Amino acid sequence: MKSPTGTDHRDSIVLQYARRDAELDARRYSLFDAAALQAHQERVRTMLALWRRHGWQSLAERRMVEVGCGAGGNLVDLLRLGAAPECLSGIDLLPQRIAAARRVLPAGVKLIEGDATDTDVAPSSQDAVLAFTVFSSVLEERAQVNLANAMWSWIKPQGGVLVYDFAVGNPRNPDVTAVKVSRVRELFPEARLVVRRVTLAPPLSRFLARVNPGLISMSATCLPVLKTHRLVWAVNP
Repeated sequence: MKSPTGTDHRDSIVLQYARRDAELDARRYSLFDAAALQAHQERVRTMLALWRRHGWQSLAERRMVEVGCGAGGNLVDLLRLGAAPECLSGIDLLPQRIAAARRVLPAGVKLIEGDATDTDVAPSSQDAVLAFTVFSSVLEERAQVNLANAMWSWIKPQGGVLVYDFAVGNPRNPDVTAVKVSRVRELFPEARLVVRRVTLAPPLSRFLARVNPGLISMSATCLPVLKTHRLVWAVNP
């Protein structure tokens, strides 16, 4: 698919992530950072709560694939939560991220380098598809639709797509866009949505971490309006 500028949207995303990686301060995302740790723990707790509400008691036999798996951090979390390596897959456009994921994941986890819309994931084969800060990086609406259609085709009945993404835009970062609940509903029109607001605004969270790390969790509980992301569980009924 070509963008209005004539640049393939996949190439644009690859360049965008390469630029981010070059500019990234890895310390901000290390779990040694109190703000990053709190955001990570909240996201995992909320994810588990959504799945428990859905009736899941274990991930042991759940087949799950992550689109945009990066260096494999979310797949590692799924393994810690009881998922079996042979039931997990990860897809990413960037070869260096697939290589990084391979270094930390067991051999049983299948890793695929390439565009998710071109992969050979079998229809109706997955209990869950994860897309964490993926749609916010796909700026073309048609490309978002194509990606969502591919994901939805992989889902079993009573499975779902788990979307974690920006609820608000970042005016300082033109490479990403907010993903509203209404947009998730447009992308997955057949789904039943369960929505949770998560992740205290990172600049505030980092400030509180310097003052007193205990204030991060307290503020996240008492001031949900200051949360900048959503977890949306889009269930195939």
